[in-house]
Amino acid sequence: MDLRAALSPYVESGEVPGLVAVVARGDDVQVEVLGQQGPDGVAMRRDSLFRAASITKPLTAALAMGLVEDGLLDVDAPVSVLLPELASPQVLRTPTGPLDETVPCARPITARHLLGCTSGLGFTTVDSPVVPLLGERLHQGSMQVGDVPAPDVWLRRLAGIPLIHQPGEGWTYNLSYDLLGVLLARAAGASLADLMADRLLEPLGMVDTGFHVPAADVGRFTALLGRREGALVVTDPSHGAFVSPPAFASGAGGLVTTADDWLAFGRMLLADGGSLLSPASVRLLTTDHTTPQQREMAGFFLDGQGWGFGGGVDTSLREPWNEIGRYGWIGGTGTSAYVHPDRGTVAVLLTQVELGAPGIEDLLKTFWTAVV
Repeated sequence: MDLRAALSPYVESGEVPGLVAVVARGDDVQVEVLGQQGPDGVAMRRDSLFRAASITKPLTAALAMGLVEDGLLDVDAPVSVLLPELASPQVLRTPTGPLDETVPCARPITARHLLGCTSGLGFTTVDSPVVPLLGERLHQGSMQVGDVPAPDVWLRRLAGIPLIHQPGEGWTYNLSYDLLGVLLARAAGASLADLMADRLLEPLGMVDTGFHVPAADVGRFTALLGRREGALVVTDPSHGAFVSPPAFASGAGGLVTTADDWLAFGRMLLADGGSLLSPASVRLLTTDHTTPQQREMAGFFLDGQGWGFGGGVDTSLREPWNEIGRYGWIGGTGTSAYVHPDRGTVAVLLTQVELGAPGIEDLLKTFWTAVV
């Protein structure tokens, strides 16, 4: 695999300022560090820091399974036991119907629903009136982490928004993992940032991963860019939204990480959980839990594949890069991280360009194909 030859054209053409790619098969580790951290011309480093975005989700799911193993969380108990704000959620009569036409929940929301993205909370491919409320009131989809209110305020706002579908009956993206982070914090009696550090990041040696960038490390932090009116522009500088601890630590997409840190997490999964998780918990993370109807509702979010806990699972060979059982996810900031259990491979690509910009999705597909 000539990884450099596959990836360097995207940097040379200016479609991305730079990238870090790591592909590891056992002790054989290939690393490519290309380009710059941002428009300031600082050279990219192997330990450059990136906004993980949604490749945070597998870590939040793993943290949840650790609390389950320790008896602090019951995946099938109503979340309202710990989150009484959600004791009486309402559900839209139809996913695209008016906000004032709701019915009671047929069953309680559980942590299993959150892990599987079947809670009824989040984005969907259907034109639901709920989706704009998620952005307006909860700042879902925003890269500006400082705009999100503290968990108690966030929960009160969430309680006033109906579910798009009955828990367990559909598939909706993202918000379930922010709610899961709040649930885990209450279950353990600690902030999500401290809980993640104590139970997952520190044991795995993920020393550069967290919910903000310490002042001493800002020089390694990449700028975030997006395409605006045909040009790449900085949408969040290295000294921007992530330099202070956020009021709301997002379990859906709030981490900052490095390629080697996510590699450590992926290796833990390939080792059947190592000393952190049981093999049974890893199987739950990496096994598809969706029904055909849920995959249809997910549309382009899953693109015909399945969803485990925290990430997608390849269930068919639709594209050249698909491998049955491949588990992982992508992030809206141009990140991608997967484990290939049958190959014993971890593949991580970190860039700093938002999805939707021309070239970034082609870059991801080129990377995945090169790995396979």
